[in-house]
Amino acid sequence: MPIVWSDLHRLHEPGGEVFVGVRTPGTELPQRAEKIRETLEAAGAPIVLAVEHDDAEALAVHDPALVDYLRSAWEAWEASGLVSDPGQDRVVPYLFPHAGLVGALPVVPPESVAARAGAFCFDTMTLVGPGTWRAARAAVDVALTAADIAIDKGAAYALCRPPGHHVTRSAFGGSCYLNNSAAAAARLRGALGGPVALLDIDAHHGNGAQSIFWEDASVLTGSVHVDPGSGWFPHFLGFADETGGAQGQGANLNLPLQPGSGDHPWVEAIEQLASWAKDSGCQALVVALGVDAAGGDPEAPLAVTPGGFAAAGRMLAELRVPTVFVQEGGYDLEAIGPLVVETLSGFESAPWSE
Repeated sequence: MPIVWSDLHRLHEPGGEVFVGVRTPGTELPQRAEKIRETLEAAGAPIVLAVEHDDAEALAVHDPALVDYLRSAWEAWEASGLVSDPGQDRVVPYLFPHAGLVGALPVVPPESVAARAGAFCFDTMTLVGPGTWRAARAAVDVALTAADIAIDKGAAYALCRPPGHHVTRSAFGGSCYLNNSAAAAARLRGALGGPVALLDIDAHHGNGAQSIFWEDASVLTGSVHVDPGSGWFPHFLGFADETGGAQGQGANLNLPLQPGSGDHPWVEAIEQLASWAKDSGCQALVVALGVDAAGGDPEAPLAVTPGGFAAAGRMLAELRVPTVFVQEGGYDLEAIGPLVVETLSGFESAPWSE
């Protein structure tokens, strides 16, 4: 399976996270992508460089205001003097236009650079640095290039960094800046027609795709993840009763799992997602591939084994449609590469994937 890559991911150095007001080292590091590539190359996978796509296609799943903000966020922050006073070397929001603050009034873009971040970022953990925009924009090109390959050859893997599955149409967060998986789904839909299935197997709910396609039945969105009701990100979303709105009613399926869940419930949930997508007549598949559901990952409480990831790959191949795997989470640097290999090898081992 072709592995699509961009060196530009290295430009994104988030500089840690601000969690409950404390600056911590963070876990979304450049080494994540490097470790995956190293392991895949050792397994014999061919590397394909991402092709730059037109902004109109690449950014169609996002509001122009969000894109414009991200494109200029670092330069505005640096020019404002905030790097030296108070000494913050990354863009960090501090005030958010919460519904309890603005009520029914429209959110007026603030003049203050310090306040502007809160209009677009929904947490304090997702910091913007000098190279963040170029890396995030390149990650979308990685996903779109993989979609183009899948349309032609059947399957491809997008080694995206930074990840993207928490980004909605108008807001970013969760260590994500642009929604790579949603962009790939839109590309497949445009080329092949609908419906397209976007199935998220990251340990955390795929709230971004759910939000972007909430009223759109042409992109089915499904997610298996640790139950947000048990205290896990994104906390406010990801419950089983969220099934879509308006024309998209019934086109969203959430399968939350209890902390500590291992192979049996997780693989069973993926089988349910795959069957749901197949029965809905999906013409193409995007898999938001987070491997943080693995036992021992520092960012999630699930306990899936390498064998579970291989089984997931085999089940997803059963849809027998053009498929794009898009890298999302996974934070154990020793395990992340082998887990991706297990998933992709499982997919390729199915006789119908050939």
